[in-house]
Amino acid sequence: MIKGLFDIKRWNALFQAFPDYYIPGFLMTLKISLVGLAVSLALGVVFGLLSTAKFKPFRIISRIYVELIQNTPLALQVVCYYSILPMLFSSSGFRIPKFILGVVGVGVYHGAYIAEVIRTGIEAIPKGQSEAASSQGFSYLETMYHIILPQTVKIILPPLANQALGLVKNTSILAMVAGMDLMYFTDSWGSERGYFAQAYFTSAVMYFIICFPLARLARYLEIRSMRLPTAKRLEITADEEVA
Repeated sequence: MIKGLFDIKRWNALFQAFPDYYIPGFLMTLKISLVGLAVSLALGVVFGLLSTAKFKPFRIISRIYVELIQNTPLALQVVCYYSILPMLFSSSGFRIPKFILGVVGVGVYHGAYIAEVIRTGIEAIPKGQSEAASSQGFSYLETMYHIILPQTVKIILPPLANQALGLVKNTSILAMVAGMDLMYFTDSWGSERGYFAQAYFTSAVMYFIICFPLARLARYLEIRSMRLPTAKRLEITADEEVA
């Protein structure tokens, strides 16, 4: 395979197939990543808030979702969606687009991890702030929206960037169910021509184009967050000033 990597004839064949295989797959991967990230953020915020709610059934619901998703393989989840979701519309004849399956797959999976990120971010904020807001008549949602979440954002941005990076790479699992993503077209062209070295090397470069900026962003946010005072430090400083 390594020897074939430098075969000019094979590279010419890949360049000819590039507009029909790699461009559509690259664009589909981008679309699934962007919409899937939006879905995972929405689920993460909802279940992150439920996991810190005072109402115990909400916390139980959140734990069930997080534990179920985190402790089962993404590949198994995607196959289940591919097999089960069409049954819901079998009588109507409606076929669920592969794009929707991809968004549901990566969105639900990473939503569980983002929920945990948000939960830990909320718990890092001193409880005294929530108690002070409650004493001023703020509801739970108002406290979260106006006081807790704005501070939490500074804490959770680095791990959120890492989740976005992981989400992009995990879209490759959709090739198992003909997800029309970059990995699916890579497998299709590589199997069709037998030029696996060129096929997977080109695919790796295109994934790198998407993931490298996200990796740099995650690193920048991590360094920046280390320079910011944490919520615990702020609380200690405030106590010292009062004393």
